[in-house]
Formats: sequence, structure tokens, C-alpha cells
Amino acid sequence: MPATAPDAVELAVVERSGFIESRHRGFAVVLAPDGSEQITLGDPTAPLLPRSSMKPLQALACLSAGADLAGERLALSTASHSGTDRHVEVARGILESAGLTEDDLGCPAAWPGDPRTRDDLVRDHGAPSPLRMNCSGKHSAMLLTCVTNGWPTAGYLDPQHPLQVHIREVIERLVGERITTTAIDGCGAPVYAMSLIGLARAIQRIATSSERSPFALHRSAGALVRAVRENPWTIDGPGLPDAVVIERLGVFAKKGAEGVQVMTAPNGTTVALKMLDGSNRAAHAVALRLLERAGALEASAVADVLPALSLEVLGGGQPVGVIRAVA
Repeated sequence: MPATAPDAVELAVVERSGFIESRHRGFAVVLAPDGSEQITLGDPTAPLLPRSSMKPLQALACLSAGADLAGERLALSTASHSGTDRHVEVARGILESAGLTEDDLGCPAAWPGDPRTRDDLVRDHGAPSPLRMNCSGKHSAMLLTCVTNGWPTAGYLDPQHPLQVHIREVIERLVGERITTTAIDGCGAPVYAMSLIGLARAIQRIATSSERSPFALHRSAGALVRAVRENPWTIDGPGLPDAVVIERLGVFAKKGAEGVQVMTAPNGTTVALKMLDGSNRAAHAVALRLLERAGALEASAVADVLPALSLEVLGGGQPVGVIRAVA
């Protein structure tokens, strides 16, 4: 049964001219480097849809099925990118390596999320494209996995397709829970309900894996994390929150729609959270604050990065308040 408002905890507020204008309630869990629960806010066992915070799990499943991905291409497979020309070039490269084109993508056509790219495209009389859709990296990796294994590319988003069956099995292994609920994500791919603590455990297992592990899945996870840390621009876009915290703090971070956020500090401490109202605007601030509380990030480092996360509240074009974590 999904958690409800009475079970939630206040995680952040929006302050305007000294007045608390809005409050964000939700759930959060912080796992210590050894996997134990260090901080729990609300009910971490209530199921949620992780949305794009599940992408690292899907990308790892593609790797475990033999997809030949590395560097920027591997990082883009776990991204919710902003559709810049550079993002599109990498996604197209993944498709070309599989002998495919954007016509094979099952994600919907979209305009770029990046304002400058969108404006340029409009001026050039361009049109929405599946490659510009923020999940095209994930879909390209899925198609490459199909070609690698001789699975049909048609219907690759069907939950019963061999690709999706394999992805679900890997996710269950990482989360440590049986999947009982399947929904369809905004991009058309299956998304699975899981507990918040299950999501946190899965992300921690990925983010703390070593490329020198004797286990293939852990080696692949280590390669995935290195690719993300070396190419933070791929994950959303230059100057956007996930890219900023990855580049400046060395964390592994992935936002999900509807107020989901996961983040692992360099020492392995991991936070997962869900804003009950579905808003993402305070999620990074809350995640960073919880990692700071847990002793995994220095307060000064967090304070330095917060101004880059678009947390200002404006009045007449001038800063008059802030979105801030209270957890």
C-alpha cells in the first residue's frame, strides 16, 4: 500500500520574504556505508515508482546482457538528458553501433529540454524527435541489448519481451524484493514499484561496486559509475542539478520524476527520497542535507554547491527567499 500524507515527514520549505509559503512532505532513508539504516524519515517500506531513478538499474541490466557500452555512451544509458546536440550525437552513436536508427526508438518524440537548443531548433524549422526525448539514451541501450542477444527490436518495451524480463530479474536481484506491480513510465518503458529502502539498497550496491570485483555484475556496475562520474554532463545537462552535484561533490546521483531522488556519497553513504507532492524542486537540497547530517559530506562543500541548484525564490526578478531543506 503506497504511503499517504499522514505518514510523511516535512523535508523542505519554500520561504518568501521570511514567510513559509509552501511545505514539501515526503519520505527518506539514509544507508550507512555498511548498508544499515542511519536515518529514516517516514515509512521507508512503502512502495513507490522510482521513475528515472531506476535507470541505473536498467542500464546495469543491459550491460549484464552483453551490451557493448562505455564512456559517454554508457553514461547516457542511465541519463535523463536535456536533448542537446551533444546528447543526441551520443544516442545516435549507440543506435548506429547496433545498425539501427531513431525510427527504431519506442520513446515518444520530444522537443529538447535545453532552452537554447530548443530555440535553435525552432529557428531552424526543426521538429520534435525521439532522439531529443530525455530517455533516448536508455532506449538506445535497450535496442543495442536486443541486437546483441538476437532478440527482436519490435515490441522491446513489452513487459513480456525477453529484454524486459531480463531487466526485471536483475532489478529484483539488486533491490532484494519481488516485483509485484508493473506500470508504464512516461517514455513507454516498464517501471516497477519497489520500497524506498529497496531502491536505496540497489543504488548503494551499484554505486559502491568495484571494477576489480570477482563478480561480473559488480564489475559492470563499477564501470557504469565511473562513466557517470567522468561524464556528468550526460546525466541531465551542463549546469543542471544532477550534473552539478556529480561534478562538484563526486557523488553518484539520479533524479526521478514525481519527486524521487537517489544519491550516494564517495564513502558509500546513500540516500533515497520521495516527495509526496511529486515536486523535484527541493529534492537535491534535501538529499545533500541528509548526506551532510550523516557525516558523508562536509557542510562547507554542501553550502558551496547549493547556490548552483536554482533554489532562489524571486520577487520582481530579485532574490527574496529560498527553497531549503528542513529534514
